[in-house]
Amino acid sequence: MKKVSSFIVPIWMLAVVALDQLTKIMVLANFNLYESSVVIPGFFNLTYITNTGAAFGILAGEQSMLRQAFFIGVAMAALLVMFFSYRHFKEQGRMFVHGIGMIAGGAIGNLIDRLRYGSVVDFLDFHVRGYHWPAFNVADSAITVGVALFILGSLLAPPAKEAGGE
Repeated sequence: MKKVSSFIVPIWMLAVVALDQLTKIMVLANFNLYESSVVIPGFFNLTYITNTGAAFGILAGEQSMLRQAFFIGVAMAALLVMFFSYRHFKEQGRMFVHGIGMIAGGAIGNLIDRLRYGSVVDFLDFHVRGYHWPAFNVADSAITVGVALFILGSLLAPPAKEAGGE
């Protein structure tokens, strides 16, 4: 297996955080809360909303310090798990390392929002024939792609050798 560069994770983290925060700054500067702009009619809008919950608004509702502490704690725990599991996944291949960088960058991007605004800024709004996908952002996209890389890497991994075998 080829050696995996130790710069992959920080490069992905920095790229995701920078793109995520830049796009959010642009949305905050150009939209009022709940304002929407049609990009592709019947399919895609830019819509500024905030999410006090987790992915797709899970556990959203009124702002509370306990909920905020919970989400900040979860993000910090996820980052610690990724940091400490990096060595293991580095041995598994590049797909996992790219995934860790994307997931970590996305977690940091949304953590910055929670610390700065008390909620996450979402704005990518897809819809088809009356079905609206929950709005999301660049950080959410990076986390999703990172998880997909983990799944794909697991599916493509060669089968483990049995202990004590030939």
